[in-house]
This record gives sequence, structure tokens and C-alpha cells, in this order.
Amino acid sequence: MNSFRKPNLTRLAAGIAAVVASLTLVACSASGTAASTTSAAAGGTSSTLAASAAAALADNVESHAEDGDTDYDAADATTITLADGASTTSSSDGVGIDGDTVTITAPGTYVLTGTLDDGQVVVDSDAEGKVRIVLDNASITNADGSALVITAADEAVVVLADGSSNSLTDGTGYDTSADDAPNAALFSMADLTIGGTGSLTVTGNTGDGIASKDGLVISGGTITVTAVDDGIRGKDYLIVTGGTVTVDAVDDGLKSDNETDDTVGYVLVQGGTVTVATGDDGIHAEGDLAVEGGTLTITRSTEGLEGSTITIAGGETRVTASDDGLNATQGSTASATQGGQGGGSMQDDGSLLTISGGTLTVDAGGDGLDSNGTIVVTGGTTTVNGPTMNGNGALDSNGGITVTGGTLAAGGSSGMAESPGSASTTGWIAVAFPSAVPAGKTVTVVKDGTVVATFTTTKETASLVVAAEGITSGESYEIQVDGTTATTVTAGQAIAGGMGGGGRRQP
Repeated sequence: MNSFRKPNLTRLAAGIAAVVASLTLVACSASGTAASTTSAAAGGTSSTLAASAAAALADNVESHAEDGDTDYDAADATTITLADGASTTSSSDGVGIDGDTVTITAPGTYVLTGTLDDGQVVVDSDAEGKVRIVLDNASITNADGSALVITAADEAVVVLADGSSNSLTDGTGYDTSADDAPNAALFSMADLTIGGTGSLTVTGNTGDGIASKDGLVISGGTITVTAVDDGIRGKDYLIVTGGTVTVDAVDDGLKSDNETDDTVGYVLVQGGTVTVATGDDGIHAEGDLAVEGGTLTITRSTEGLEGSTITIAGGETRVTASDDGLNATQGSTASATQGGQGGGSMQDDGSLLTISGGTLTVDAGGDGLDSNGTIVVTGGTTTVNGPTMNGNGALDSNGGITVTGGTLAAGGSSGMAESPGSASTTGWIAVAFPSAVPAGKTVTVVKDGTVVATFTTTKETASLVVAAEGITSGESYEIQVDGTTATTVTAGQAIAGGMGGGGRRQP
């Protein structure tokens, strides 16, 4: 049975009890009691918008991974004991040893133990069937290339044996210029699945840490990757369904970069715990990017999440970015005439950023939520601590913002502030503070003495947008800072001089 699950983009987070630290939104009924955070008024509009997100992902190629891929019987496996100049195998069928190069040439299960200080394990199997590599306290270092390279296989599975500690380290500066040349410590030309319950440390000294030229699925294990280029890359797709994955990369953290058509080049996080620190994008997808479950934390990035379609449908996601937090775009965000932060085309390029469930917290130096198309919020709890510079905004779209459910709070600068559009069925307020609110202050939205929402600033904040059930268009709300009234706003009115739900203004 195929274990791949298409993301359920219509699922709403109506039962979320956890509250993001910097945001407490309370939807109030007429009597002042808490009400559901899911907007009943969304109706067909919400369903239609959620369906648009689902349609954008529906045609992606399915995962190769199947239930039981990482299961094996040690009694039926071939054992390979690695040792410098003295590697051995329990069976010569399907295994060749030439000095410190071990080559596996047939499907089956192979259990690797021991150490190669300067050697390589190669999988080169033309036959139909899975090649399952079980790493059981195995350490492989190769000064001249990849430590574990799969040049050919019907499908490859790397299993991290229970209780084992394993490592793969490649060399520095080896030649990767040829087409399909291995460029990662763990490199595969075939579909690759990594799972199990052990641990794996991967060090990519020339290029990527882990790379597959086809699909890549991570289903388990404790995996730590350090790389001078991308951390983990699946060309056709990268799917994380479980495990604990930690990446520190100079370029992108998690990546899928096949641009052939809209059925490939996607990244999907369905479960597990993923932590990424990177010099460029935390997660980059040439196609679609979706978070459906698990815990995803981008601790350092230029742009946190980038893809043509971005969907947050569940789980807990935290993004820290020096530029845009989430960026939905069909192409480069840089513009020849604008460039830099806050640049990009003014046109709606068809990109879609959808938040339908889970919790999302963004700390961005550029735009917080940025779409070169539209932004749609139908559920979940979203908090944005956006930019302090006026060339960017906490919310930025070229095609408009629609909120029909969930809760949204976005604070940042005021020069490019954008508000939800007229199609929104969830009430919202937009605040331009008389003077910027310093970090560490509590902003409270009050209606007739009842607290509707609170927002704690983490940096200087000049504007704030809050959308939540319990806010009614046309009604007046008092905005307090640390208990003192700062201003009064009318729900549904955009900030004067800001964006009233349209695309980005010309600077």
C-alpha cells in the first residue's frame, strides 16, 4: 500500500487549543463567552478558495514510498563489515569488494557495520526490486567523493537500525561538473527513502548533504545534516512524514528543484520535527510547498518558505527570515527595476498562499506573508511580526488578501501596510499607531470593555492587522498599548495611505 497522503487542504484547525506566545485571539459571542474560531459565514466562498489550493497540488506525482519499506529480517540480510583495507561480507552474491570500495549490484537487504576512513559504498543494481541498505553503527568517509552513492537502482531504501549511530562524510572540492555527477555525501540517482529509528549524521563538504535525482522521502530516524550547498534535496519531490531532521546549510535547507512541469518540484511536510538554519531559503520548492503536520522551525534564513503555491494546512510552523517569511512566487522575486527587499513585479502571477489550519508564527525582516498572487486564510492561527522598514509589509500580495476563517494578526511597518479585501467574511481591523510601538509591549483590541485580541510586539511596530471572529465590520474598537488607549479604529477600514486589500503599491 502506498504510504503517500495527499495534503487535506480543506481541513480547518477548529480545535486548536495551543495559543502562539505572541498572540491571544478570543472570539467573543454577544454574551462575551468564547466562540469557535472557524467562521460559519465562510460557506461556499471558503470551500471554493480551499478547493483552489487543493487543485494546485492535486496533479503532483505520487510518492514512491510504501508501508513496510524500512522493515527487514536481519536473518535474511547480507552483512557487510566495513574496515579499512579489510571489509568483508557474509555473502558474495550481490556484493563486490575492491580495496575500500564496496559495490552492491543486486536487490536485497544489506546490513552495514564498521568504519571506512577513506572509502565508499556504491549501489549499482540494474535489476528490478528494492535495494535496502541498513546502517547499523556504520561510519563512511570518502575524501574523493560521496560516501554512499546510488548510481543505479529500481528503488533505494536507507534504514537507520534501532539504537544505531551512523555517519556519512564526503570530501572537499571533488569534481561535480559532469551531468548527474554525485554532489552530496549521500547521493542517489534513484527514488530514495530514509527511515528507521537510529541516527544519521551527514556532512556535505563539496555540495549537498543528501540528494536524490528522483524523489526523496524521509519517514523516520534522527537525521542531522550540515552542507556547504543545499541540506536535503529531492529533485522531483521531497516528502517528510516522520523523524527528527536538523539541517544547517549554506544555501537552501530543504529543496525540490525540478522545473519540468507542475507535477514535480514539490516539498511536503506531513509529520516529524524539522529544524532548519540556512543562508538562503529555509525550504525552497520550484513547484508546490505544503505543510500538513509535524513541527517545522526555520531558525535562520533569507526567505523562510518559498514556492509557487504555499499551503499551511496543519502542524506548528515557526519561521525566522531576514527577508520574506513566506513567499509564494512563480519566479524570481527580484526585479530589474526595483530589486532588493520589497521589490518584485506588481502583477498577479497566479501564485497562491493558503493558510487553512495549524499554527504559523513568522518573524521577518522583509515581507511577512508575501504572494505575487493571492493570500487566502480559511483557518488556523497565524501571527506575523513583520518588517520595521517601510519598503516592506507584514502582509503583501499582488492579487489581494481574503480571510474567511481562522485568526490572523500581522504587525510591522506602515508604509506598505495591506489589509484584507472585500471578499473577506471574517471581520478585521487595521491600525496605524500614532507613534511606533516599541518591542515588548502588549497591544490590546477592546470592544465595550471586552478584550477581543492581544498582540505582543517583538520589535518596533507601526501598524497592525487583526482578523478574527468577534470583530464586526463597521463597529468601533479601542486599541490599547500596555493598558493605555492609543487610538480608536473602525473594523473594515484600511490604513490611510496603505493598501486596502489590493496588490502592492508602486513605491
